[in-house]
Amino acid sequence: MRRTARQTPPALEDGAMRIVALGGLGEIGRNMTVFEFAGKLLIVDCGVLFPEEHHPGVDVILPDFSYLKDRWQDVVGLVLTHGHEDHIGGVPYLLKHRNDIPVISAKLTLAFLKTKLEEHRIKGKMIQVKEGDRRKFGPFDVEFLAVNHSIPDGLAVAIRTPAGLVLETGDFKMDQFPLDKRITDLAGFARLGEEGVDLFMPDSTNAEVPGFLAAEADLIPAIDQVMRTAPRRVVVSSFASHVHRIQQIIDSAQKYNRKVAFVGRSMVRNMTTARELGYLKIPRGMLVEAKELEKMTPNKAVLICTGSQGEPMAALARMANGDHQINLTEGDTVLLASSMVPGNESSIYRLINDLTKQGANVIHKGNAKVHVSGHASAGELVYCYNLVRPRNVMPVHGEYRHLKANAALAVRTGVDPKNAFIVEDGTSLDLKDGVVKVSGSVPAAYVYVENMIPGAATEESLQDRLRLAEDGAVTVLLIVNPDTGKIEEDPEYFAVGFNLTEKDMAKATGIVEKTISGLRGEKTGPVAEKAIGEALLRWSDRALRRKPVYTVIIVEA
Repeated sequence: MRRTARQTPPALEDGAMRIVALGGLGEIGRNMTVFEFAGKLLIVDCGVLFPEEHHPGVDVILPDFSYLKDRWQDVVGLVLTHGHEDHIGGVPYLLKHRNDIPVISAKLTLAFLKTKLEEHRIKGKMIQVKEGDRRKFGPFDVEFLAVNHSIPDGLAVAIRTPAGLVLETGDFKMDQFPLDKRITDLAGFARLGEEGVDLFMPDSTNAEVPGFLAAEADLIPAIDQVMRTAPRRVVVSSFASHVHRIQQIIDSAQKYNRKVAFVGRSMVRNMTTARELGYLKIPRGMLVEAKELEKMTPNKAVLICTGSQGEPMAALARMANGDHQINLTEGDTVLLASSMVPGNESSIYRLINDLTKQGANVIHKGNAKVHVSGHASAGELVYCYNLVRPRNVMPVHGEYRHLKANAALAVRTGVDPKNAFIVEDGTSLDLKDGVVKVSGSVPAAYVYVENMIPGAATEESLQDRLRLAEDGAVTVLLIVNPDTGKIEEDPEYFAVGFNLTEKDMAKATGIVEKTISGLRGEKTGPVAEKAIGEALLRWSDRALRRKPVYTVIIVEA
């Protein structure tokens, strides 16, 4: 079922549609798919991936837009399935290439995006749609279907062209008792199945989880217990876009006569937007400023903040480190009201330990029923496969194991194994007359953002940073006669995070002398400095089992 290709795809055949996922395959994040037909492009989602410990200094990771270079004028629209960062976080960076691309989505998603674009000083051209709408964007006939997720206004997208019908679910689940009464449009899925879905692109995140998910409403007893029994303040951490979960927290806080404050810029911004649009209901007088909450009786206070994934700069991590205006004390309760995103486990457990050291009682998914996933489990996916009965399947949104498990479910429901495509980011699939084939691959590298600048960090610079963290750095100062290549004074070694003994420095000096004498060209300058640094690195790796970052400075005598 796995398909890989390394060659650049050929020109698209007449009457065919090309599908290229630039992110979201083999990872949880960077979701972005480009559809091409008749010389025009339609993009679905443009999200970010959050950095892990081996990405020091990186803010977020973008999809690689180089596939779209010289083709920005062919883009007829950007469709956003919902308002989570892994689906909309990259939009400001995309619109910097062409700011008048129509951005198409539901009301709440566009509202969240608008505030994000304002930070980048981009106005954007937005087109609001809702479930049941069917619109034309260039040669693409796009229908929007309601799906239930952990954020309101989620949409699945059906894309029709003469090449065939593609159905992408976006992130979804099948909660039959959602808090907003908006269920996944299974009747619409079945209708599309009757029409004939040529390529189905379903969410894979929970494909390994058997059965059906619990309903969001099933969490209410556990949340109520926390609000009822917590002896002091309750600090709730959630994603800043998880409107449903925050509504549950507010409802429970009201039940037990607690006041609520939002903490953190993104949380305040998003919840203000959700409240203004009517997606979040907060009783009059219940919401207060965090400073006011500090003065209240502790057992009447609830703070809602970000940081459930252990992000070092988020409000909760700073509280855990004692680096926030809100100080946690013995008897406070911290409720982590979200899942563990794959890859974040170590950071989250470290956060739990730090919070516990502060004296807090930490409630999380591992010890209480305080979270249910927003992604369809295996039972729900099978149900959808049997409704849609697709000719071809390309699982999306998940690590490789999730994609593989999803494809296996498709095969069990009757999809021919040769029509179940497990592909990597950048792989291009061509669809024509119900037949899908791999046609090649395009660049889909990680693009690292620092200080809002894409590409400010590279794989090489990250490796240098990791080496600095693990093996330290050594600066070598040399005074060299440019004519003779002779070192006029003993070299000086300035080591940080790396110990050099007198014996080591003597050996290093021998390496330096040997390298300079072996140079055919100039004995000073950048070429000589680089050669000496590389020679010292080889020596220390071999002799000392360490690979510090060497900086060689040659001063001419």
